[in-house]
Amino acid sequence: MPASFNHTIVAARDRHASAAFLRDLIELSDAPSWGPFTNLLLPDGVLLQFAEPPVEEIQPQHYAFLVDEELFDRAHTRLLAQGREHWADPQRTRPGETNTEHGGRGVYFLDPAGHYLELTTRPYL
Repeated sequence: MPASFNHTIVAARDRHASAAFLRDLIELSDAPSWGPFTNLLLPDGVLLQFAEPPVEEIQPQHYAFLVDEELFDRAHTRLLAQGREHWADPQRTRPGETNTEHGGRGVYFLDPAGHYLELTTRPYL
């Protein structure tokens, strides 16, 4: 069997709030949660496990999600309704915009824990 990506732990200040933010933004499914984890399941079977690490400062990570055009529109509308800062580029030089790189659209924004999230409608490769 070839290797495939199965799950990752996403550090959060409040695991419930971070999971709810992403679940509601890009319409993910809750998954059974246990122990220190609040879990979300991506459509391809990858499990996101939100946990509160025993540290004061969380090291920001980058998580990119491939979405279709309709979900991109709904998620972008939600970001605007929340008044959430977003950018067209990872350098944050184009605030309030989306991009059209790679033949699709993309947007960058921060989640409640400070992770740098990206939505894109086309894969890079």
